[in-house]
Amino acid sequence: MMMNMVTALRRRRLLQALGLTSLPGLAQSEGKVPSLQFPRDFGAHPAQSLEWWYLTGVLGDVFSERELGPPRLGYQLTFFRVRGPAPPDHPSRFAARQLLLAHAAVTDLAGGKLQHDQRLARAGFGIAEASESDCDVHLRDWFLRRNEAGYRAGFASKTGGFALELRLQTTQPPLLQGQQGLSRKGPDPAQFSHYYSQVQLQTEAQLQLGGKTRQLSGRSWLDHEWSDNLLGAQGGEQAVGWDWAGINLSDGGALTVFRLRRADGTQLWAGGSWRKPGGASQDFAPAQISMAPLRHWRSPASGANYPVAWRITTPLGQLELRTLLDAQEVDARASTGMRYWEGAAELLSLDGQRLGLGYLELTGYADGMALLRSQGPGKKLKP
Repeated sequence: MMMNMVTALRRRRLLQALGLTSLPGLAQSEGKVPSLQFPRDFGAHPAQSLEWWYLTGVLGDVFSERELGPPRLGYQLTFFRVRGPAPPDHPSRFAARQLLLAHAAVTDLAGGKLQHDQRLARAGFGIAEASESDCDVHLRDWFLRRNEAGYRAGFASKTGGFALELRLQTTQPPLLQGQQGLSRKGPDPAQFSHYYSQVQLQTEAQLQLGGKTRQLSGRSWLDHEWSDNLLGAQGGEQAVGWDWAGINLSDGGALTVFRLRRADGTQLWAGGSWRKPGGASQDFAPAQISMAPLRHWRSPASGANYPVAWRITTPLGQLELRTLLDAQEVDARASTGMRYWEGAAELLSLDGQRLGLGYLELTGYADGMALLRSQGPGKKLKP
């Protein structure tokens, strides 16, 4: 829910102030990739232009300690930290040196309906904070915090009519995406993000929806990413959006795939990874990834035509990725200034066997990616 004090004029000025440039320090790391340091890198990195903690999951009814029902709920909770628009040395305590934004959504898969909400506030005064020492971020009563066992998270929306409390147990160490956590986002080495994932988070949840309370259980996925230069470019062509999926595999592994798109829909850059059930991981080169749309869904609200079924080719072979519900478009124009598709999805073998559950994200189909735009095109916050 957006603060009343943020007018449309201020929002336009904010977006104009968020141009991202190449990270100057990258040239110093050629031949030596800086490794991430935990627990410090669980926390915020306010010197970087853009950062987000992206939590998603697919949950089912609890039938017994070991048995879960079919997927009933998909959820998203994302916190974004944006540097500025006020300079770091601004003398006023009220200056917006850092902004925090948040998106929350729940998808009732049985009822076929998505509900969502959004918030925006300047950091400080106990209203919106992101710790630099560990994962501890909140925007009013929405929060995500790490503890010895894993994470706790919670959010509620009066306008959306939902509330979700989450207990997330860590079952695997962080998955460092790319090269030791440095994930390339374009052909230029200066186009990258710092990126790790917490996969296979064992999740217990209490959902309040439609006046009813339900206990749920399942698996979740947490991405944490920060960057000064996110969208790739090549030969004067700038990426206009991306397609991303993070899937918790049924065998205990995890699959990440993403591609950055040109305006004509062709692939500008791609990447991803596969964590094997035993814990070893394999990073994918751009030439090893292919994502071909199989079916589209047109949003009646925005008119955007989203690809909701895919043929994916990776070193694991050919697989099919498809949504568990087509109508999962999120309208976040009151915070990040854009609409995008974000929803629960399943990964299948070509003979129809379910291999895993997770989330699919599709950006740049409905609106320009305004949050990352000023000196050039940009996006929402990911991958």
